[in-house]
Amino acid sequence: MGESDCPQALVSQHPVLQHKLALIRRQEGTAKDFRTLFREITFYLGYEATATLTTTSICVKTDRTDQCPAKTIAETVAVVPILRGGLGMTEALLELLPDSPVYHVGMYRNPGSNIPVQYYNRLPKGHPSDVALILDPIIASSRTINAVVSIVKKWGAKTIKVVTLVASRSGLEALNKMHPEVQVHLASIDELAPNGQDLIPGIGDAGDRLYLGTNSLETAPPSDVEVPTKKPKQST
Repeated sequence: MGESDCPQALVSQHPVLQHKLALIRRQEGTAKDFRTLFREITFYLGYEATATLTTTSICVKTDRTDQCPAKTIAETVAVVPILRGGLGMTEALLELLPDSPVYHVGMYRNPGSNIPVQYYNRLPKGHPSDVALILDPIIASSRTINAVVSIVKKWGAKTIKVVTLVASRSGLEALNKMHPEVQVHLASIDELAPNGQDLIPGIGDAGDRLYLGTNSLETAPPSDVEVPTKKPKQST
């Protein structure tokens, strides 16, 4: 879709990724199709998001020589999925970064409120990673992602990147205004629907399509505004 005034929004132009985005948008796709495409798109976006990781030179032993020049990632990288939709993106990122720790963050909103509330946080106190990759499949108003970026900043990550499939233009601009140094890697910039929750054209409710098996693109509130029936006990 279109461009945004957010200079840190990096929309992938890879033809294979854009082809898969067209497939995942289809209403007639099965739940299995959605899960497969969701993982594949996340993998491509994660590949692009990790392209600027710092490396260090090493030597490795091969069948032909004991001193083969090589490079290895020098930074510690944490994968930070936002519950629930971000869970479906985690496996694809771990294919790229199998040794990375995964720290879940859970957010919800009380009925009638636009303020996100943290109910779960597994970021280890006093042990920040150099790079944090925050995973959230859809950015609508950006209130949730803004809150989580603030939490990860307070944790101490030096570099923060967001990986999302689709985001609203206004949501990206709000994110850039609050956190101008944070890059967002995504497949498309969509428009925010009049209800302030859905995206047009969007990909439907990612959480429902991943975990409930529904094929409908007539969405309830997106996965970043889940409202538990009872507030879970907050992790320390």
